[in-house]
Amino acid sequence: MLFIPTLISLGTSMDLAQKIQQLKKEKKAIILAHNYQRPEIQDLADYTGDSIELSRKAMNEKDAECIIFSAVDFMAESASILNPTKKVLLPRKDAKCPMAKMLTVNQIRQAKTKYPKVPVVLYVNTLAVCKAEADICCTSANAVEVVNALDADTILFGPDKNLAEYVAEKTGKTLIPLPSDGYCPTHLRFQSDEVKVLKMQYPNAKVLVHPECTKEMRLIADFIGSTSKICSYAKESNIKTFIVGTESGILHRLQKENPAKTFYLAFENAVCPNMKRTTPKDIYLSLKEEKHLIDIPKATAKKAQISLERMFEIG
Repeated sequence: MLFIPTLISLGTSMDLAQKIQQLKKEKKAIILAHNYQRPEIQDLADYTGDSIELSRKAMNEKDAECIIFSAVDFMAESASILNPTKKVLLPRKDAKCPMAKMLTVNQIRQAKTKYPKVPVVLYVNTLAVCKAEADICCTSANAVEVVNALDADTILFGPDKNLAEYVAEKTGKTLIPLPSDGYCPTHLRFQSDEVKVLKMQYPNAKVLVHPECTKEMRLIADFIGSTSKICSYAKESNIKTFIVGTESGILHRLQKENPAKTFYLAFENAVCPNMKRTTPKDIYLSLKEEKHLIDIPKATAKKAQISLERMFEIG
């Protein structure tokens, strides 16, 4: 049984798909889709993956002049920062990340004043104006590696408190969360009791959990990792059944890459409404009318680029 919410089972007409392909050629564009996007968006995309993985794919597309980033706001911003010569478009202007909005520039500056010698590590799930205030960025895939590489025992870390807690457990360092209660609303919906019920039904299943989940979920997991690492683990594992603790959109990619395996959501309603806003029609209109252009002030983009590139230097 593969659970895919009816919200995302809309399909794409052949005519619309053909129009999108034609516009891609005319505009010299590529389409990037995050792992949490609707299945039909993932199927339209040139690349599917996590946010930074996709931005780096775009960096390698030397002939591309336009990037359609089907995701949420901060991801398109990162793509724009890392691809300054390319036009980056976000198909839905209202596709925003609630966790990214929880951290403000003022909060970061106040924390810097309070802890003047403590480095600031920001999760890529932040807006560009915040990245410009960071010493270095990290992803959920490399957060432990980034924090371990810093010559400091205390770190200011934002905006996800659960990821901060996970990294602190893995590194033994003190992570001060910015803000104190930042979180992903979708990942907070997973409960360990529901996983225990599923484990009774499928005792041989491995539990794969994103580090944005709560400690209770992480404790019950067989594997904790980013969306890209969850996909890699499932592909490389000899196990045939998995219980997945992250946003529902990832099931489409997991099932495509592992047709002989079965995946169950740890919570069936784990749907990020912001990730599901984009439709094939939005992709088409974004290509046709070149909207909505990501335009970050140059000074902000330059500072944010430094924090992202420092992350790449580590791994």
